[in-house]
Amino acid sequence: IWRDETSALLATQNALRLAKKNSRPVHILHVSTAEEMDLLARHKDIATVEVTPQHLTLNAPECYEKLGTFAQMNPPIRSKHHQEALWKALKAGVVDVMGSDHAPHTIEEKQGTYPNTPSGMPGVQTLAPIMLNHASKGRLSYFDINRLLAVNPARIWRLIGRGFIHPGFEATFSIFDLKRTETVTAEWLKSKCGWSPFEGDKFTGWPIHSLIRGEFVLKNETLVSRQGRAFKFEL
Repeated sequence: IWRDETSALLATQNALRLAKKNSRPVHILHVSTAEEMDLLARHKDIATVEVTPQHLTLNAPECYEKLGTFAQMNPPIRSKHHQEALWKALKAGVVDVMGSDHAPHTIEEKQGTYPNTPSGMPGVQTLAPIMLNHASKGRLSYFDINRLLAVNPARIWRLIGRGFIHPGFEATFSIFDLKRTETVTAEWLKSKCGWSPFEGDKFTGWPIHSLIRGEFVLKNETLVSRQGRAFKFEL
């Protein structure tokens, strides 16, 4: 079922209504329309907002002409009008978090015919390069990226020791070469799904190292650890 602009707006209106009724904050995921952003800008007292790099980078109908069902996700990639509204909201501070909406369906699963194909695309590995590339072109600042990917997620979900490089905090951060331009290839991708809607695209801003709790998990672009541990939350 195609989730059009009206259904997206109705869902967000309902989420805000329930939050107000129960005096609770609400986090709205994958916002994709101009109408939702206009609404959420008026309710920042109770709502935090997430968008995805896919909705900020791909637009319809071009992505469907190029990628077919590989561009299928929920909510769907929308027109340039809605994409520009997302960017406007991001620059105005309405957007709090950037999410990957990582859904690594296999090539075989995505090669079917709509609507029998699953919605979603891989996104976790390309999230930072996409946004750093936008920053290299002046669409947002590197400080904005830090806020969207580190500071605000730690604040919203009250993650202990995360969000900053600071004495007493976890040494959890990534190091990028901001001047390096690389092409996304299937060989570079670590997901078992083996594809990306951004294959063949060049991005400026490339991950070199990542550390979690002071230990390398990505070193010189190579995964060196797959072991994970649970987050700690402030109750």
